[in-house]
Amino acid sequence: ADGTKDGYDTEMIEAVRKHVTVPVIASGGAGRLADFAPAIEAGADAVLAASVFHFGDLRISEVKGALRDAGHPVR
Repeated sequence: ADGTKDGYDTEMIEAVRKHVTVPVIASGGAGRLADFAPAIEAGADAVLAASVFHFGDLRISEVKGALRDAGHPVR
């Protein structure tokens, strides 16, 4: 849920993925490194985050590394 830093709403991502053919981008809820991979695994084609970077909680390189380590492609 947006702004909570409690993780992405993976149930919502799964539900949306079942009904659309366009790319799904997960937004809102990221608060720690462990939040990103489950969103991709739930069906998101990409994830985005803002406040964790703006406030210095995480670095982009950390997130990319965690996603790579989990076996997900990263640009």
